[in-house]
Amino acid sequence: MTTATTMTPATSVTTALGTPAARTARPRVEGDWLLVPAPQPRCPVRLFCFPHAGGDATAYTPLARALAPVAEVWALRPPARGGRSRHPMPPDFDALVAAVAEALTPHLGGGDGGRFGFYGQSFGALLAYEVARALPADRRPELVVVAGAPSPAEWAERGSKDLDASELLRLTGLEEMVRADPDLAELALGTIRTDLAVSATYRHRPHAPIGSALHALAGADDPMLATTGLGGWAAHTRGAFGHRIVPGGHLLATVDRPGPVDLLASLLADRQVSVPSRTAVPREQEC
Repeated sequence: MTTATTMTPATSVTTALGTPAARTARPRVEGDWLLVPAPQPRCPVRLFCFPHAGGDATAYTPLARALAPVAEVWALRPPARGGRSRHPMPPDFDALVAAVAEALTPHLGGGDGGRFGFYGQSFGALLAYEVARALPADRRPELVVVAGAPSPAEWAERGSKDLDASELLRLTGLEEMVRADPDLAELALGTIRTDLAVSATYRHRPHAPIGSALHALAGADDPMLATTGLGGWAAHTRGAFGHRIVPGGHLLATVDRPGPVDLLASLLADRQVSVPSRTAVPREQEC
């Protein structure tokens, strides 16, 4: 049944977040595709994180440190950037989904408790959902959190191929970070163009909804996404569904801020928490 998820009390989940061990643990690369920014060997749940267009795995380092020890973050390392600058990007969105699903499969459910979820932002939100759908039903995440993205059908209608890389850099709030370094700015723009080209090949095909719980987020100050449009994601899950407006802009987790730590921690803390129907959610929590 479609439901709206409410947060558990923050004090029951977040009091142990951001432990010193998480801040000092050495990052670990797993194959070509994955970075574990803050290893937590006995963590009960893994959270696989998918970067935005032009983004890299390192953007999730603050989130990884802040979520420990509730979850161990495994961040996707897309090709054609950073340490994978010599690796070509797959030619289209379907090929990217297949490559990511293959790379993730050996690591799914490998935490101490065997649980895992997905979190993605913008382009990464769409990728996270489609990778979850591409996995066998018995290997899908228990939870998919999509942030700063319209539903798949609305994404296809939006025509991302018409979005300019410079405009996207500005709207995501990352322009200030690269403005002082023209070489870095051009590198960032080139990576964004690569991802936009792949995004433009996305085609939404009607399909059965996944059984994973699905939670859609939008930043209150997001200039790219109407906060009233998150409900479109409800049709893409048979499991619990929730949507929430949170503080922030288009990108919630970045290299200098961890993002919605409390909300993610509460969603991951106990998948057995019962949730009320959407109609029971107070109006101020509705999108």
